[in-house]
Amino acid sequence: MKVDLVRIGNSKGIRIPKPVIEQCGLGDTVELEIKDKTIVISPAKARRSGWNEAFAAAAERGDEEPLWDERATDWDEREWRW
Repeated sequence: MKVDLVRIGNSKGIRIPKPVIEQCGLGDTVELEIKDKTIVISPAKARRSGWNEAFAAAAERGDEEPLWDERATDWDEREWRW
């Protein structure tokens, strides 16, 4: 299917026909990425999707190390207020 680029302010965009939106399951927000000079538009993932599975897998592995350095920094001592 060929579609024309349309001017949107200083940018350009395309109009995606409603049947295509429905067939692809797109909502108001989409994921946009470039792969080998090709634009890929896909449904946006829900925030924190997959977190439960990741936590369960980490627990099975016994991986309970924090993902950040828990030591206080100079900034923590000077700037942070509870």
